[in-house]
Amino acid sequence: MLYDAARHEPLRAEAWDEQRARDAIERIVRDTEARFSAQSHWPIHPKDADGGDTGPLYPLYFGASGVVWALHYLQAAGAARLRRSYADYVDSLLPLNRDWLRSSGSTDDASYLMGDTGLLLLSEWLRPSEATKARLAELIAANLDNPTRELMWGAPGTQLAALFLHERTGEARWAELFRATARKLASQLLWSPEFECRYWTQDMYGRTSTYLDGVHGFVATAAPLIRGRHLLAPGEWAEWELCIAQTVQRTATREGRGANWRVALYQPPGRTAPMLMQFCHGAPGFVICLADLPGTALDELLLAAGEAIWEAGPLTKGSNLCHGTGGNGYAFLKLYQRTGDATWRERARAFAMHAIAQTEADAARYGQMRYSLWTGDPGFAIYLWDCIRGESAFPTLEVFFGD
Repeated sequence: MLYDAARHEPLRAEAWDEQRARDAIERIVRDTEARFSAQSHWPIHPKDADGGDTGPLYPLYFGASGVVWALHYLQAAGAARLRRSYADYVDSLLPLNRDWLRSSGSTDDASYLMGDTGLLLLSEWLRPSEATKARLAELIAANLDNPTRELMWGAPGTQLAALFLHERTGEARWAELFRATARKLASQLLWSPEFECRYWTQDMYGRTSTYLDGVHGFVATAAPLIRGRHLLAPGEWAEWELCIAQTVQRTATREGRGANWRVALYQPPGRTAPMLMQFCHGAPGFVICLADLPGTALDELLLAAGEAIWEAGPLTKGSNLCHGTGGNGYAFLKLYQRTGDATWRERARAFAMHAIAQTEADAARYGQMRYSLWTGDPGFAIYLWDCIRGESAFPTLEVFFGD
């Protein structure tokens, strides 16, 4: 089976309603603004309280800086009008987030989604300064040898930050940092005789993994390389293109018209990982990270992945981007963008309508919304906006500077 049916639920038969989507965005923004506190920012949601966290969270991934990013992005995109600016609070989040990292035993300050890099990028967007850019350059350079080799903590995440900065400023230093990261990642590739493809290991959370997925794995690392391929020499990109296509093709699991991927290339002895169907593990992350790959080598496989996502249906974990219905829906938007086939846009919108109901039910159940970019309602509001306009700009993966 390409997915665990128990993790999914039947799709609601509800027609696309643009006004309801707009109303949901407005409701999320208004509630998020109303729950803001200058002292504690936003209340943590029980689903984000991993490891016993009960206090505020600050990272771009699921904390206050991600919420600030989402609110300002929605305003810059024309999807909402804020009642206040949150720019004044961004700099104060940096030491708070560092204390939170230390309390969890981490010293990875350069992390894009969990550490200083994401917060400083937000600061550079809302209050640009040469000092901020200088610090970002230091962090990106210092993260080249990070052994995690994935998007959240490692060099691929800070490579993406360099790419966003180059797109914004055109400065050569960001292009060189991007290329230096690409060279380092190329030197760290390993060869699998069993699968006849290349892969990376991730030294993370106290163990070594061989993830393939859209956050910690191979395709998440491939995504910045694909987006920034114009910064690489033609021969260098040709090698990457072959490597990426080869690994994706040789690790796919096919069943009928569908396709999915295992969590990791190799599983630890005695462990069997389930086949997941969500952005952070499984076909949705593969489609989102790979849909901008030029050429036709992966066309049939990406379409098969899309069919499997549709067959599996919405996720029971709610509307969020990382492991929820909204994140899976982004795969349909990417396929619409790649193929021009309106079927994929309509499937994205069908998931959006289902996920609106999920958001409403969760808010009633927990007595609050989920104030988080990747795991909560502000991120889902951005998905709704992209469904309205029929385009894909996955938050902080495909877009950062919203103006």
